[in-house]
Amino acid sequence: MIVATTENLPGYTVTETLGQVFGVVVRSRGLGGNIAATIRSLGGGEIKEYTSLVEDTRRHAIDRLVQNATLMGADAVVMMRFDSGEIGQTMSEVVAYGTAVKIAAEEAR
Repeated sequence: MIVATTENLPGYTVTETLGQVFGVVVRSRGLGGNIAATIRSLGGGEIKEYTSLVEDTRRHAIDRLVQNATLMGADAVVMMRFDSGEIGQTMSEVVAYGTAVKIAAEEAR
């Protein structure tokens, strides 16, 4: 499955637009991670516990996006974007979304 942030895929032609597709993940750090992050935030700099949480959550959201696009019969997702937010003080939400499409390889010139 090709997932791209662009509208067009070099070497391919979009033959059918199947519609919007998304993958949503909501996660929370455990109590230990929150305590470690709070202590680390006192000194400033990167808070690795939260960086790791967001990176893992984005990967999981893309995996769900691909699963949903596959169920729709898509070959690719174009115009993929992320959106994120917080739910309460301890939960992070990440949404990966885009347009599911069918594609065909362009003929060699």
